[in-house]
Amino acid sequence: MAGSDDNVVAADGSSVTSARFDSPVTPVDPDSTRGVDGDSAVPLEDEPIAAVRMFGDRIDLARAYVASLATDGVVRGLIGPREPARLWTRHVVNSAVIAELIEQGVRVVDIGSGAGLPGIPLAIARPDLRITLVEPLERRVRYLSEMIEALDLRLCRVVRGRAEDVISECGDADVVTSRAVAPLHRLAGWSAPLTRVGGIVLAMKGQSAAEELNRDRSAVAAAGLIDAEVLEIRGYEQIDTTYVVRATRSAKTVAGSRANRPGRRRR
Repeated sequence: MAGSDDNVVAADGSSVTSARFDSPVTPVDPDSTRGVDGDSAVPLEDEPIAAVRMFGDRIDLARAYVASLATDGVVRGLIGPREPARLWTRHVVNSAVIAELIEQGVRVVDIGSGAGLPGIPLAIARPDLRITLVEPLERRVRYLSEMIEALDLRLCRVVRGRAEDVISECGDADVVTSRAVAPLHRLAGWSAPLTRVGGIVLAMKGQSAAEELNRDRSAVAAAGLIDAEVLEIRGYEQIDTTYVVRATRSAKTVAGSRANRPGRRRR
């Protein structure tokens, strides 16, 4: 990822470096952006320059993923029919920006992966990461498996199941991610048991992230997560601000939690 650095202030007054790109979007052939319904479909959003800088020499993989979401993803009900008009800025690049919060070569578990957001953009932007996509619905698991194979994401895999049911297989992760999966008080309880002590949880949220954290802070602490804060990552002006609740897994054992039960370390 390239670009000039901005210092983005978190809710607690701390900061996180973010890349800002001011270049215009790249024109895309309109004939290649039609969805499944021909002329009645929503055109696919033009590819922003930020995408090339985010994904680098793997941009063709990102393009293939976006094209699949805009067509097959709509047909299979994985995304809404109007989403192709904002796939790049609101979903794919917006998801990939959290890569800057993740250290090199760590193991990431993405819960409630759905159509692959943020896990697949992360796997494209950061081929050094060992990523497990956790998804309970079979039709989504099938799509994720197809995309992993088609994009040759060699350090990425998919596990079918609910977050609370795959701890023995997927637990002890360095980072657990999610995107608009559930209210924070529930999400914390699903994420913490999958995270190793000292690992981090990155929950992508909307503009009300700070309010949600204030409301659910006690539940977050009860789940065994400490130092919870909201980070705002801002890209170039056409990319929506990404709001992330970041917290660290505590060594404290929480009553009823399965976080510290023995499990198999994978990959």
